[in-house]
Amino acid sequence: MRSYAYLTAALSALTARVRGDDPERGDVPGWVMITVMTAALVLAILIPFRTAILDAVTKALASVTGA
Repeated sequence: MRSYAYLTAALSALTARVRGDDPERGDVPGWVMITVMTAALVLAILIPFRTAILDAVTKALASVTGA
């Protein structure tokens, strides 16, 4: 009886996974959209402030290394 319950549960999980009803399955298009929007935000900040960011990073590294 115990093995029957285990087999039923395993088949049910496999069927749900094949159908795509698995709640643990991620939302790939959503993650792609988040990644693209993050890249766009980085570019939107980097393009107008590139020289200021490079100067700040260069000064910070120079102060740490003692150059």
